[in-house]
Parts: sequence; C-alpha cells; structure tokens
Amino acid sequence: MMIEIDVLETHADRAYAILAGLVTPRPVAWVTTLNEDGSTNAAPFSFFNLFGDDPPLVIFAPGNREDGAPKDTARNCERSGEFVVNLVDEAMAEVMVQTSASVAYGVSETLRENLETVASSVVAPPRIVGAPVALECKVHSIQYVGNNRLVFGIVHRVQVREEFFDPQTMRVRGEKFHPIGRMSVPNWYCKTSDLFEMRRPD
Repeated sequence: MMIEIDVLETHADRAYAILAGLVTPRPVAWVTTLNEDGSTNAAPFSFFNLFGDDPPLVIFAPGNREDGAPKDTARNCERSGEFVVNLVDEAMAEVMVQTSASVAYGVSETLRENLETVASSVVAPPRIVGAPVALECKVHSIQYVGNNRLVFGIVHRVQVREEFFDPQTMRVRGEKFHPIGRMSVPNWYCKTSDLFEMRRPD
C-alpha cells in the first residue's frame, strides 16, 4: 500500500523534507566563491548534480536565508560569475558540515574553520586543498523556477587527486574514490564504499 502526498499544495510546507529524504543519496557540492572583499566563502549544497558533458554542465540550487535575502554563494556567483565545486570525502565531512552554519555576509568559512585553500587554474575562487576533487566553473546562467534559484555552471577544469584517476585509461578509479552522499534531512549522510557492479547490456 502506498501513501499519497500532495507536495505541490496540501503538503507544500513539507515538500523539502519529504523529497530530500526520498531522492537519495545526493552528491554534496562544497562550493567556494569570493566575497566582495576578496575573502573566500565555502558552503555545502546537496541540491546539486552533473547534467551534461557537451559542454560539461553542473547545476546547484543555493536558496535564501531565513529573512529572504540570497545566501552568500548565490550573491557571489551572480556578481563574479565563477565558483568551484569541491567534492567531499569522509575525511572532510565534519568540517564541511561546520561550513553550513549561517554567518554574516563576508565571514570567510575557510578562515573560520582553518581550511587551507590553493589557487584554481582558470577561475578566481580557490579550491579546498583537502577536497579530493574540484570542478572549476564559470556561471552560464542563473534561472528561477518559482522560489528555486538554479545556478548553471560550465566546468572548465577538473582537479582530481592522483590516487583516484588512471591517466592511461582516463577513468576515475571507482574502487578507490568514495565521496559521501546526502541522505534524509536534517542530519543524515551516507558512505559510498559499499559498491557492487552490474554489467550493462551491449
């Protein structure tokens, strides 16, 4: 027997919790941008994924603060047109969660949490040194669907830790790369180390 839920109207106030709890696991985009004063903002978003490869396209959805003002990441993306998606493994999970705290605009989470950064290759925002993967992106567009803000980014460079990539086959070593995933709200995550293989038909 199924439970039917009207997330568009009757249960619209529960849509986030319901859908975010069901559509799992979701990858975590730990996005670094530059504040107006040049300091680095870092914030995680799980309404995020890869949506194409020609050109390489990522989309994430930074919401608003409780007072309705855009979150810092959204402001910075709109102003500068650049961001970096840092992917998160188990080693970086705890500090990633700490950067989700709501702080005043201009407060640098990388300084607050003593996160080491390094210059990116083709965009101004730096990447996080401890992250196993960084996608250097330039904003293609920012679109609105109702109260959803979608940041479309074109990936211009990929930085990946050497142990997770085979330069001969140009493939990710899936048996070694284990990012974490977002599960039910508010506090659930998952590991991705328990893998199984299924051969796709020719």
